[in-house]
Amino acid sequence: MSLSILTTQLSFEHDVVLVRQRARQVAKLLEFDGQDQTRIATAVSEIARNALNYGGGGKIEFEVHGKTAPQLMVIRISDRGPGIPNLLEIMEGRYQSRTGMGLGIVGARRLMDQFQIESAPGTGTMVLLKKLLPATAGLVSQQRMSEISTELARMRPQDPIGEIQQQNQELLRTLDELRKRQEDLSRLNDELEDTNRGVVALYAELDEKADHLRRADELKSRFLSNMTHEFRTPVNSIIALSRLLLARVDGDLSSEQEKQVRFISTAADDLSTLVNDLLDLAKVEAGKIEVHASEFNVEDLFGALRGMLKPLLVSERVSLVFEEPEGIPVLNTDEGKVSQILRNFISNALKFTEHGEIRVSARLDSSANAVHFSVTDTGIGIPADQQEFIFQEFTQIPHPLQKKVKGTGLGLPLTKRLAGLLGGRVGVESAPGEGSNFYAVVPLTYALPVPPTPTIEPASELDPDLTPVLVVEDSAEMLLLYEKYLKNTRFQIVSASTVKQAQQVLQRHQPQVIVLDLQLKGEDTWGLLARLKQDEATRSVPVIVVSIVEDQAKAIGLGADRYRLKPIERRWLLDNLDQLTQREGEKKILLIDDEEVTRYWLKGLLATTGASILETPHGLEGIRMARELQPEVILLDLVMPVMKGEDVLAQLKADPSTENIPVVIVTSKHLQPSESESLNEKAVAILSKTALSRPEGLPLLREALQRAGWDFFLQTARS
Repeated sequence: MSLSILTTQLSFEHDVVLVRQRARQVAKLLEFDGQDQTRIATAVSEIARNALNYGGGGKIEFEVHGKTAPQLMVIRISDRGPGIPNLLEIMEGRYQSRTGMGLGIVGARRLMDQFQIESAPGTGTMVLLKKLLPATAGLVSQQRMSEISTELARMRPQDPIGEIQQQNQELLRTLDELRKRQEDLSRLNDELEDTNRGVVALYAELDEKADHLRRADELKSRFLSNMTHEFRTPVNSIIALSRLLLARVDGDLSSEQEKQVRFISTAADDLSTLVNDLLDLAKVEAGKIEVHASEFNVEDLFGALRGMLKPLLVSERVSLVFEEPEGIPVLNTDEGKVSQILRNFISNALKFTEHGEIRVSARLDSSANAVHFSVTDTGIGIPADQQEFIFQEFTQIPHPLQKKVKGTGLGLPLTKRLAGLLGGRVGVESAPGEGSNFYAVVPLTYALPVPPTPTIEPASELDPDLTPVLVVEDSAEMLLLYEKYLKNTRFQIVSASTVKQAQQVLQRHQPQVIVLDLQLKGEDTWGLLARLKQDEATRSVPVIVVSIVEDQAKAIGLGADRYRLKPIERRWLLDNLDQLTQREGEKKILLIDDEEVTRYWLKGLLATTGASILETPHGLEGIRMARELQPEVILLDLVMPVMKGEDVLAQLKADPSTENIPVVIVTSKHLQPSESESLNEKAVAILSKTALSRPEGLPLLREALQRAGWDFFLQTARS
């Protein structure tokens, strides 16, 4: 989304002063602080002065880009001058000019989050200055943009003398702030020296306590293991022997004996339930319960619960209703523990509901990115002053109905611990005589706890023969997916789950590509993307943004080289990694075909060439890749959606940067003689997909590529 703020022409010297004032006013209305207002105004005036002095004037446009906060302020300054012939030297800081030309460009780039410049002889120069809006600005809508435009119209520009005074005041404020910061740094250094002594002593004490806690945890683990065996074994034996006696395997029982055995069996079942609940609670507290996350649908979960709990409906006066869930995506968490939470809620409702219904439902909680499960009954209800106690161990609310049902008082406390283990929470809404609504809010995706200290892979453990890829991602599932995708390829992963870890990795390693998620538990990864493309050390490292945040324009505007919404396919990731890390001198073949199957078997035919195979299903994307990557040969389909192959071929041959790349037409279309004659003027060969799919297809492909000047030998394909 792009919102225009202001467009102004640059024709005379006083226009530079006007543009500087307008830049400051726009920055102020977009809620940039004083320092950023000065930075933006200074950068704009420097580039505007260049456009006037060297380009004879031009145009300046102020815009806001992006659909999500923080949005991006974009300032476009263009002229129709002679262009900048030595642009590369200027951008690398190697150009020295007596007139000062180039210093304004380098200085403006340092003042902004993102800086882009395009210039060619005879076509003029276009500069893009970009800066992320501050968090206080909120989301700038169309209505807000109208208000900003109205406010700008009311603001009158100052005269040049007033602007000079304004610049002097800004300089004095900046110098004063620098002096204060220097004083603050000196004071902080003194405080740090004093604090450091106390920290050393605290570390020694913490180490001692940590050692005690480790020993206590080991003792608790051994106790749990022994208790599991010592308690469960005799209880299970009693239950098994009771059932054996009731089955009369060794003879009949008298009525009195049967009654006694049933008492023993019931008591053993109650004891088994108590022991299981106690052990589950103890394991959760000790951190011994593992979460086994997997993908599942709420519909399937409800279906399993319906079949499991139907036998518990002993009264026809109570009905168990499962509402059909709507609009809930696939969950990726521990299905067994979610099922256990709901079973406890439903079992509890069955105990204390004599008539009416028990209704189980689920809805999507978009604000929390979670599912809200509810179990609502028409039972006895719970007084408000006692609701906080029911989630405590061994707590049961006194009621006449309590005597008819048995419980341990551990089911709800266990449910609360399990929900917390999954990153969720539980609660209850109830009133005496009106029933109860027990609910659990469970995140859609289980997130592994972030380790307290980052574990950075030492440089010595990286394989020098593999290309390092920094993956900035806090989801353990996504990291595992990346590892599976890149297994047995020429790439290796170096991972980071926070912005701080990513910065530490960049200090130790030199990744060839960065794969960046835009949501890292609330961290400002938009700012990280801007810094990566602003820092000299990382500016040239390609960045692939893979996220659930749907704002491609802003990501590309801040310098991202590729953008994709989750989930991603392995082929897409590998293709883009190959494109962004092309080795010098490596041969490239570009396939432009919308049929995935065709691209697949063409890659099989080309596998023995040793070339890097690039592919895309879109004509426009193919043209862009041809310009950027300069493949040795292009294999082009004719019948494609959006843009036909004939149009792609025409644009490739009309562009000076791609006109000399040989193109081989690979199509299933039946061509008329006139069509073949026209295509042969631009393509080196025309191949039929039908012929290529037959055994003689390999020689035909070899001959076509040799016409394209490809000097290699295609080995005979083996059946």
